[in-house]
Amino acid sequence: MGVNPVARAEVTVRNKVYSVACAAGQEARLEALGVALDRRIDQIEGAVGNVGEHRLLLIAALALLDELDAAHQGMDDLESPKIDRAADALDRATQRIDALTRRLEEDL
Repeated sequence: MGVNPVARAEVTVRNKVYSVACAAGQEARLEALGVALDRRIDQIEGAVGNVGEHRLLLIAALALLDELDAAHQGMDDLESPKIDRAADALDRATQRIDALTRRLEEDL
C-alpha cells in the first residue's frame, strides 16, 4: 500500500492563521477556500454588525450549510438549467440569511 503524502495549507480566517493538513497538491485550493470563507464572514459581519466572534462564525457556518442544502435540493429539479437552479438556491440562502440577521438583531 502506498502512503498518501500529507501537506499543509496555511488558511487565514479573521486574521488568524491556521495550519491545516491536506492531501498533497490541495494546498492552494484550501488556501483559496479560506480566503473565500474570510470574505463571506466579513460580508455577514457587515450585515449583522458586531454580534461576537462565536455567533458570527456560527451564522457563517449556518449560511454556508444552508446554501449547500439548497443547492442539493435544487439538483433534484432536472427541468431547470443549472444556472437557474444555482441562482434560485442563492436567492433562498440570501433570504434565510436576512431572516437570521433580523432575528439576531431583535435578540440584541
